[in-house]
Amino acid sequence: MFDGGELRLVLLKLIAETPRHGYDLIRAIEERTGGGYAPSPGVIYPTLTLLTEMDLIAETESEGARKLFAATPQGLAHMEEQGEAVDMLFKRLDELSQEQERTDVVPVRRAMQNLRAVLQNRLREGLDEEKVRAAVALIDEAASKIERV
Repeated sequence: MFDGGELRLVLLKLIAETPRHGYDLIRAIEERTGGGYAPSPGVIYPTLTLLTEMDLIAETESEGARKLFAATPQGLAHMEEQGEAVDMLFKRLDELSQEQERTDVVPVRRAMQNLRAVLQNRLREGLDEEKVRAAVALIDEAASKIERV
């Protein structure tokens, strides 16, 4: 989804908006993309370490065991310098979210699973040749109608 430099900018922008911990960053990106992309902890945490080493973010006080990060003044200045690149990256995230909305296939998968289950149940019950041909004709008709949608 991102090269290393791009992910650093995305994380820095999210942290600059509000202090966050690693899991919160993963969730924020996943929500921003409509579930289309969720970076793994194996990508997020090393990037947070790098941002800390670059003095762009710093660990702040937090409740619990999770490390909470906030942008440093250098990080905020870097965000301002990279504003156009950051805008393009977040536009890409938003486009992925829109793509997810357009291609939400959950209802289609449910319908396909329902069809499969019904067919398996009917075939287990034992269908005569005429009923098999009728089922095949219905499936072929549905496929033809879907092609025209």
